[in-house]
Amino acid sequence: MSTKSKLIASIADTIKDYRYGEIVAPDAAHVERWVDQFAANVRILVLAELDHVLKHTYLNRAAVRTFLTGLITNAKLAGTDPCVFWRGVKFLNIQGSGNSQREMLSLFDSFLQKHCSFHVEDCGVNANTFIYIDDAIFSGNRVLKDLSAWITNSAPAKAKIHIVTVAYHRGGQNYAETKIAEAAQAASKAITLKWWCCVELEDRKSHINTSDVLRPRNLPEDASVSKYVESLKFPPFFRTQDSLGEHRFFSSELGRCALEQEMLKAGAKIRDLCPHLNKYQRPLGNMVLETLGFGSTIVTFRNCPNNAPLAFWAGTPWYPLFARKTN
Repeated sequence: MSTKSKLIASIADTIKDYRYGEIVAPDAAHVERWVDQFAANVRILVLAELDHVLKHTYLNRAAVRTFLTGLITNAKLAGTDPCVFWRGVKFLNIQGSGNSQREMLSLFDSFLQKHCSFHVEDCGVNANTFIYIDDAIFSGNRVLKDLSAWITNSAPAKAKIHIVTVAYHRGGQNYAETKIAEAAQAASKAITLKWWCCVELEDRKSHINTSDVLRPRNLPEDASVSKYVESLKFPPFFRTQDSLGEHRFFSSELGRCALEQEMLKAGAKIRDLCPHLNKYQRPLGNMVLETLGFGSTIVTFRNCPNNAPLAFWAGTPWYPLFARKTN
């Protein structure tokens, strides 16, 4: 088996449960069709680094299950009598768009029922402790909008909110926490937040050299990238040091640079090809700020975020590695 074939088979195995039961399972032919959209001389580099990265950042059903079931009996969260704790909390189902919260609640419900013999809907009569659950937090805007509206309109005068998410990015978490506190103050309510996650990723501009997301060292010589950068009001911000990231998701600086450069080039090309992308859907992923893009490589078994590089998920005429279901 060739190096290319081995890498393709490895990636296909890593992501085999992506949107299981909703789409055709991604196999080697699927991965090969995706990577063959890149220039022939970079395909092995892209595959090798992506194979390494996804082994850390693709969150399959088993990983999510382990995290959620572990929380049920986590003494730091649920104390010494977990079922008493869970019976007393109220699970929020307030997501303004998308299905991630409902799907995560459904998963948690099945584990809770197995361990405590009751459902999430049975919990939290007259509660002042609440659970907000979602699969991942990227920019922080979703949790901010949901909780700000709930605090203003429905929350009691005093409440503790446990925010449960498989992964969060520090920039988005910090932003959401600050703005939620402002919303609570404006509503004259005493709101306390506690965050629980499986993996915490560094994406803040002030920590760019230890970032766990795609942050290129420089711009490639590419017409589509040059065109995109010229459209920005401010020049891009680059890494200035070699780095594998705080969590060492990347295999080497060479591998990281190759992935960053090729995802950026592909993303800029996709923006030229796909006329229906909005202005926030940047080459390295959705972001309101005018940058090269968010750059996350986190993908869960249930969906791919639009904060990941366009090359991961953009559709026709591009062929996506992770066909994304939208809100």
